[in-house]
Amino acid sequence: MPLWLEAGAWGFIAASALLLGSALGWFIYFPPKVVAYIMAFGSGVLFAALSFDLVGDALVEAGMGWIAGGFMLGAAGFSLINHWLNTSGVKHRKRSHSQQPAANNTGVAIAAGTLLDGLPESIAIGLLVASGGKLSLATIAAIFISNIPEALSSTAGMRRAGHGGWFMLRLWGGMAVLSGVFAIIGAVFFGSAPGHIKALITCIAAGGVFAMLVETMIPEAFAETHELSGLIAAAGFIAAVTMQALET
Repeated sequence: MPLWLEAGAWGFIAASALLLGSALGWFIYFPPKVVAYIMAFGSGVLFAALSFDLVGDALVEAGMGWIAGGFMLGAAGFSLINHWLNTSGVKHRKRSHSQQPAANNTGVAIAAGTLLDGLPESIAIGLLVASGGKLSLATIAAIFISNIPEALSSTAGMRRAGHGGWFMLRLWGGMAVLSGVFAIIGAVFFGSAPGHIKALITCIAAGGVFAMLVETMIPEAFAETHELSGLIAAAGFIAAVTMQALET
């Protein structure tokens, strides 16, 4: 299989959790705490994945200037765009029950927030595949888990707002396909770049993921789980480290 196609497949697989989460939100009611537990656990797994797979790989390729600059650039880019999107009402796009964003917002706004959350992850997947970096099960699992509660909660809200099942399928299916496309872009445009450029792009992606965790996933998880969110996130972190150790 060509590397670009493999990258696209992994990007789509990781984002296909949006379809799973949407189906769960459409057919099953989950208590807000259950969704928040999943989100907190996924946050811990993602922290481990960006530390070991993204920044860890970049440390081998470039110096701290490239790594710190890329990481801060990615975090700043996410924060600025996220701030702008919040004015469209998607601030609580991962909220599991109260303050659900979808009831008073269009699917386009929700899609924009979801795409922003998944963009750095997808590009990082493409880069890791094309450059021969280690794309671990922990990374795919982390992205997969983090996508479930967002689609689950948003689908429940949009259903109450009157949107139908075909709308949900097109929305979340389109997001999954776009994630695969961005993974292909990461593979094609950056996979054969010099080491320090790949490290820079990887760290930009890592910074975006880090900012996404701090600004969206962790606050929404804490809103329901409170003090337990730290413990559950720690369990996710250890689970990811364990998967990393088993793969080596």
